[in-house]
Amino acid sequence: MEPNRLFDLISYQLEKYPNPDALSNKVNGVWVKYSTEEYQRKVDQLSKGLLKFGIEKEDKIAIISHNRPEWNFIDMAVQQIGAISVPMYPTITEADFKFIFQDAEVKLIFVSDADLYQKAKNASREISAIKNIFTFNEIDGASNYKELIDEDNSFDATLNERKASVKAEDVVTLIYTSGTTGNPKGVMLTHQNMMTNVKASAPLMPVDYRHKALSFLPLCHVYERMLNYLYLYCGVSIYYAESLETISDNLKEVKPNIFVTVPRLLEKVYDKIYAKGAELKGIKKLLFFWALELGLKFDTSKDQGWWYNFQLKIANKLIFSKWREALGGNVRAIVSGGAALQPRLGRVFWAAQITILEGYGLTETSPVIAVNRAEPKDNRISTVGLILPGVDVKIAQDGEILAKGPNIMKGYYKRPDLTAEVIDSDGWFHTGDIGEFVEGRFLKITDRKKEMFKTSGGKYIAPQLIENKLKESRMIEQTMVIGDGKKYPAAIIIPSFVDLKNWCEIKNISFSSPQEMVSNKHVLEKYQREINEINENFAQYEKIKKFILLPQLWTVDSGEMTPKLSLKRKIIFERNLALIEKLYED
Repeated sequence: MEPNRLFDLISYQLEKYPNPDALSNKVNGVWVKYSTEEYQRKVDQLSKGLLKFGIEKEDKIAIISHNRPEWNFIDMAVQQIGAISVPMYPTITEADFKFIFQDAEVKLIFVSDADLYQKAKNASREISAIKNIFTFNEIDGASNYKELIDEDNSFDATLNERKASVKAEDVVTLIYTSGTTGNPKGVMLTHQNMMTNVKASAPLMPVDYRHKALSFLPLCHVYERMLNYLYLYCGVSIYYAESLETISDNLKEVKPNIFVTVPRLLEKVYDKIYAKGAELKGIKKLLFFWALELGLKFDTSKDQGWWYNFQLKIANKLIFSKWREALGGNVRAIVSGGAALQPRLGRVFWAAQITILEGYGLTETSPVIAVNRAEPKDNRISTVGLILPGVDVKIAQDGEILAKGPNIMKGYYKRPDLTAEVIDSDGWFHTGDIGEFVEGRFLKITDRKKEMFKTSGGKYIAPQLIENKLKESRMIEQTMVIGDGKKYPAAIIIPSFVDLKNWCEIKNISFSSPQEMVSNKHVLEKYQREINEINENFAQYEKIKKFILLPQLWTVDSGEMTPKLSLKRKIIFERNLALIEKLYED
């Protein structure tokens, strides 16, 4: 029977593709695997334990953990009894934890380790509604989630009744969007919202029950979470990476056929490959850069003739085959989302027979609105692809992308005012993104509506467009374009310190720290040349006239990035106000 609630996916997989390694993670250096049958059994036992604990329908349960099978066990156990999960980033502040615990009226909290236990304990100290905090790891003085496992049959009937009472239109989760300003908002998503997204995405997947996925983006984010449900639906085995630092090793161990990522991680993979190529000598180095130049010319939309194809075939055999091996050797597709992918990365990976499927969506849209396909004819580099079946999209007069369909959220929790601001009376969700259609069918994102600004000369500037072009320079790691109400746009730039250091060594420029490098006259001249070259792509009013080099990366921990690695523009602007004012003094 076709599933219509998310927790039905386990029994669906059990019936269609019983899987010996439905979920796997590494414990003490060994991969621990859970079959579909074990998955269902653990979920049922935890559901009964939650019922025995007194959890009612629509009670809110917080899950704060890095990716591991226990995350899924709790998620599904909560769903089966009609309660609502509130997944949270492990990296957010105690103040954010406290706000979400109170706003969502959380009753129970599940955390993975001792640090998160302490953080959650501190944040929940004055909140009487919270009944307990359970941990996945064994921690002295803390309740362990295994205490909830109920192995007897006394609650079987109650569980069956509760399962039967859950409807597809019921809210299944509250996902608090981090946002770049203000308090987070709780997005109410139903089983139907996410299930329609799963079913519409399934036929587009170039993998099935014979394949494996590596999962490392946070499960608390709608992107990785929906993909995990999609893998379950398609029978794909899910392996959780130990951490972001071990992805390279885990790729070689698991040899996955698919994984999803954000552009930043693909940029790091590319930079690592490029750095190794630059270290080669003689003919090997020449071949590497010859292959790279070929790759950068690749285009999914046209056949470039027999000579190009012949050269690319040789490049794939000699050079790009090693790239595929570094990703485990079996990757059929990499799904990229969360931010714009640099077109050069799309080109070079496609040329290397590593299929990149760039897509687009928001938490409020469950999440997929559009995605590129695995067939070149239905894939356009620099776009986010074709609209997902069942979803309608139109471009408003001011260029904003509007979406409508069964994937659109129920609304923001306890905020009908904010809901009315983004979902109009005709049911169209206003994404806040500016876009256009390429060739009449591929959606292209050009900027965030709220991030666009106007110079004092009355010209509108789309900062993301310029930022993405700036980041194509290997010398630039991060950047933010500024200039609202000013005569011209300028840029705050964080160098790629690895590449800058190499450049300094080649030029015999001495340095002892990033601070010394960004203050060096020759370094500033180098960045001016980089910017002059990039400025050729823009109209006169869009050109970057001045820039600031900063010595330190923006991170989630430092507060300048959201957990999904978006810039917190207001904070970055305020922290660099003195430098910005100096920039525009004349």
